[in-house]
Amino acid sequence: MSTTSPPGDRIAKVLARAGVASRREAERMVEAGRVTVNGRKIDSPALNVTPGDKITVDGKPLAAAEPPRLWLYHKPAGLVTSARDEKGRATVFDNLPEGMPRVMSVGRLDLNSEGLLLLTNDGEIKRRMELPSTGWLRRYRVRVRGIPKDEMLEPLRKGLTVDGERFQPMEVTLDRQQGANAWLTIALREGKNREIRRAAEAVGLIVNRLIRISYGPFQLGTLKEGAVEELKSRVVRDQLGLDKDFKPTTAPKPKVTRARPQSRGKPTRR
Repeated sequence: MSTTSPPGDRIAKVLARAGVASRREAERMVEAGRVTVNGRKIDSPALNVTPGDKITVDGKPLAAAEPPRLWLYHKPAGLVTSARDEKGRATVFDNLPEGMPRVMSVGRLDLNSEGLLLLTNDGEIKRRMELPSTGWLRRYRVRVRGIPKDEMLEPLRKGLTVDGERFQPMEVTLDRQQGANAWLTIALREGKNREIRRAAEAVGLIVNRLIRISYGPFQLGTLKEGAVEELKSRVVRDQLGLDKDFKPTTAPKPKVTRARPQSRGKPTRR
């Protein structure tokens, strides 16, 4: 029995590399019958394709994959990190600068959270960076209401269970007390839904501001709120350990641009 793998790459990986969607989303598109290969509609992502295959998505030919690119974005509070919002709220993607290509977020920041959000045009990079096995440290500046004592913070450092969900140990530092509030620096290697807010509430602290300042080796730095900065292709390749299949061509020099004014009013700062 032959154990040789069929030539090419899985269809979802090819769609993700072309920036159509993340790999998981691409699999759902295939299962929904939105993809054809050589004129035949497919309904299973268990298919390898080669560069010679003709692929369409929603009736449109699949564009050639662009070089992988990565941007730093300073997300303001009050924006939803999704392509569409069923409640009609403004999204991150509504407020990106003119001329940005189609991009996806690496992970999420919830509505009221601010700070560093990574954006990419490459669904395969998105998948790689979100994998739990990557274990990249995410660091946050967190303002809480109350006067935290070291014994209150210890359960966060040891790991705790909230509503049946286990949170891994966090790195927690008390930076300063500021009146009725205190500033903490919290770092974690997961990214579960509202993890910091829920864990803090479990020990009696209410988060009233949360700013992500780094994601792995990528730093928010002095990037202004609403601004976007593209990283140099060499930095992307080196930091992500991309192999020759991901090697980008020469990209434009990185630049910082301002986002368009928000059409639904500037989020209220707390």
